[in-house]
Amino acid sequence: MLSRNPVPAIAFAIGLALIAFQSWLLFEAQQPLLERPVHLCAALVLLFLYKPLRSETLPRWLCGAIDALLILGAVAVLGYYLIGFERLTTRMENVSPIFTTDILFGALLVFLLLEGSRRAVGWVLVWVLLAFIAYALWGNLLPGWLNFRGFDAEAATEITTMTTAGVLGITTSTSVSFIFYFVLFGAFYAAVGGGQLFIDLAIRAAGRATGGTAKAAIIGSSLMGSISGSAVANVVSTGVFTIPLMKKTGVPAHRASGIEAIASTGGQLMPPIMGVAAFIMAELLGVPYAQIALAGLIPAVAFYLALIMVVDLSARRDGVRAMTAEEIAQIAPIAPRLHLILPPLILIGTLVSGYSAAYSAVIASLSCLVVPFLRRATWIGGKEIVDALRDAPKQVAEVAVPIAAIGIVIAVAVQSNLALKFAGSLLSLSEGSIYLSLMLAMVGCIVMGMGLPTVAAYIIGAVLFVPAIQDLGIPPLAAHFFIFYYCVLSMVTPPVALASFAAAAVGQASTVKTSLAAFGLSLVAFFVPFAFVFDPGVLAQGTAAQIGFSALSLLVSTALWAVAFGGWAGRPLGWASRLPIGAAGLVAVIAPSGSTPWMIALALGWSLTLGVAALSRRAKTDGIPNPAE
Repeated sequence: MLSRNPVPAIAFAIGLALIAFQSWLLFEAQQPLLERPVHLCAALVLLFLYKPLRSETLPRWLCGAIDALLILGAVAVLGYYLIGFERLTTRMENVSPIFTTDILFGALLVFLLLEGSRRAVGWVLVWVLLAFIAYALWGNLLPGWLNFRGFDAEAATEITTMTTAGVLGITTSTSVSFIFYFVLFGAFYAAVGGGQLFIDLAIRAAGRATGGTAKAAIIGSSLMGSISGSAVANVVSTGVFTIPLMKKTGVPAHRASGIEAIASTGGQLMPPIMGVAAFIMAELLGVPYAQIALAGLIPAVAFYLALIMVVDLSARRDGVRAMTAEEIAQIAPIAPRLHLILPPLILIGTLVSGYSAAYSAVIASLSCLVVPFLRRATWIGGKEIVDALRDAPKQVAEVAVPIAAIGIVIAVAVQSNLALKFAGSLLSLSEGSIYLSLMLAMVGCIVMGMGLPTVAAYIIGAVLFVPAIQDLGIPPLAAHFFIFYYCVLSMVTPPVALASFAAAAVGQASTVKTSLAAFGLSLVAFFVPFAFVFDPGVLAQGTAAQIGFSALSLLVSTALWAVAFGGWAGRPLGWASRLPIGAAGLVAVIAPSGSTPWMIALALGWSLTLGVAALSRRAKTDGIPNPAE
């Protein structure tokens, strides 16, 4: 009997076709103006199917009719690219004629991307896109350095939809070449129980420690976040387990939600997979993704160790209890499932061995179909495979459409020289001061990232801010990582903090309190990006000795910074101790490793910390109470 609603079956079939197409590309790479339109138009169709129009004022039949027209529009755009493939690939930019059909289909594609972006990530990105479109058409009306002659309809169409420099440019290329395959792996690994294994491993490892549930949330979310690559998705998937656990052991709802928000956000910084923006960075820099993952390892480890340290010290200060043996015993046994850790290890192994990122992700995905059958307790059936085959194309569509739309921003910013003029303006405003320039870029990324997904914020930030930072003599890798980190942290920066909002909803906590709690916890890593600029070893650049010294320096410095935020050194710390310790930690994080300011800051900060701890131990030995300062 046929289903009354054929849409799920149609979407599933299109998703399978997209998987088959992407699998073919692994063996038979195609011209960019063939593979990218197919990928993008399939993503548009899937997005309109999986996220149908909903309206309180329009009747359901009209919403369905609009969705059908949008889907037909995406199919028509694909037909335009397939029929005109030979002409589009052989034409000369700025020389060959632009036809009326080019303008019409270009405008249709832009409209579809705007509506698709709205459904995928909301209105904020749409307004940004509309602002850049308006700038492209009417930039001649603006004053000062923003003024430029503007593009007519023909030129605007050519730079945005007819070449590989606009919506079919580097962002869609990354979606085709990297993002699809890693999303596929994430979907398959979640379907076979990998995500639950991460959470259970974290609880077993840290549950009995002080603040154990919070530490388990941080460990589990970092592991799962490195696979999912999405802060909000990670919050929703892991938070339903971790937030109730934290609340059960005495962590207030808003703080439990804040811990989950920052832990899930940090997953985008954690190799081996990191977030979607990391793949974009590899493409923009023209380096293998494995190099990006290696560069991100030391900062990510420092970030999570500092976060765990803050949670531990805060738990000691506030008297949060650990999990009991009975509570941990309720967790399903780990040993019968431990082999499920193999797919991520296979992914890491193939990446380290020099295989391409796409090939490594596919091999790891295929291993998900084999590894569960190593033990009878973890066998999977057809349902799990169908779930993965359905979820992967759906998740790809939700990423591919908005990042393709950001190609409009890149094309306009580059072709209008806005990026270079913006860089010059930033340098002029900072009067050549490297610290002031970095602070301005930091604020710009955070403001821009409010309400935008990380990948969107990063791409725009890379276009606008990276040229200005590089003009100060900062290496490209450090400049991109600097922007990348602050765009990630914008997910928990008030007033618009998407990850915090999602966590508050899961934890049934105050949105404002959750946002403030997550932002406060993020401060342990807030100035780490400055270390990228002044200490290349932090990004694994240099000799093994230099990298090792830089790693140790960052860990020791962030630990000192964490003591100030945790507020505990054998006894509760008052502000008279926390402020100087925090100041010393901040200087140690920012100052180049081995420099005089670095050595003085560490000596003073740790002397004060260890001194307070020693006094606390002596007071306990003598039976003297240790009130907070």
